[in-house]
Amino acid sequence: MSINTINFSEDTFETDVLKCKKPVLVDFWAEWCGPCKMLTPIIDELATEYTNKIIIGKINVDNYPTIASRYGIRSIPCILFFKNGEVQNQIMGAVSKSEISKVLDEMI
Repeated sequence: MSINTINFSEDTFETDVLKCKKPVLVDFWAEWCGPCKMLTPIIDELATEYTNKIIIGKINVDNYPTIASRYGIRSIPCILFFKNGEVQNQIMGAVSKSEISKVLDEMI
């Protein structure tokens, strides 16, 4: 995992995501999920490329099912894009870097 990719938890989610002044990408994933593992290098690259513009991080649905449930996550990988504490967009499944970048660029 990139040094720029944050691991969110129940303890940090409100501060790091909902109250963050910058846009936030949250990748909902799990260790056993093959497509999630395929997406990890892309998320890490984006975290480096968008440093100081967007907060990018991950939350393990097995470790924090309450947060996943709160946002209706039923299939992973699932990426939620937050701005001002509200979900602005969502991408389901393992997608290309360019698809994610397009949404991030719209949020800046």
